[in-house]
Amino acid sequence: MHVGNARYVENDDLPETVPVFPLPGALLLPEGHLPLNIFEPRYLAMIDTALASHRLIGMVQPALHLLEAGTEGGPLSAVGCLGRITSFSETGDGRYIISLTGVCRFRLLEEVAAGEPYRRFRHAPFIADLSGEYDEEAVDRENLLRVFRSFLDANQLEADWESVERAGNRVLVNSLSMMSPFGPAEKQALLEAPDLKTRAETLIAITEIVLAQGSGEGGTVLQ
Repeated sequence: MHVGNARYVENDDLPETVPVFPLPGALLLPEGHLPLNIFEPRYLAMIDTALASHRLIGMVQPALHLLEAGTEGGPLSAVGCLGRITSFSETGDGRYIISLTGVCRFRLLEEVAAGEPYRRFRHAPFIADLSGEYDEEAVDRENLLRVFRSFLDANQLEADWESVERAGNRVLVNSLSMMSPFGPAEKQALLEAPDLKTRAETLIAITEIVLAQGSGEGGTVLQ
């Protein structure tokens, strides 16, 4: 897999430990793009260190049963996603605006005490994510688009349907999963789906549950 200027094919292409950024409700998937506004001093330091080395950080949610503790040193969700910093800018007021491109999912192992203000973990990467091979034909695209359209209609949202129609199944499933306005538990389920077909089915099921329960007010254009 090529991400930015780097190529990741096997375990040896990845560092043994990575800094992690616990962020509730954030979902990064392989080859997906996640913009982040970094302002806390510890995470500014994390970005500085990553830019000076392998440019990789691990996006992970705090443990679903204890979100606040997870952001302050408590338990984290077992599975996250490695992201490479592929875009970086300084704001002039002490913040960084970065974009992460997903590389592969990983399972957290033990935490490493490195004397840094942020947390660092050994990890077990999902090497299969690096192959870039997805069974896109297994995705029920028609059903996915039907549910997506129903969600938009229920919330008075609009989409760029020309772009949607052009997107392949992998891009479509992962993009809709990442932009979906669902909670941390649902985002974690989408992250941990074993394959693209299962992720699409999970996204359809979650959306249908939300539609059955009733939708919130909308009016925003979904890009």
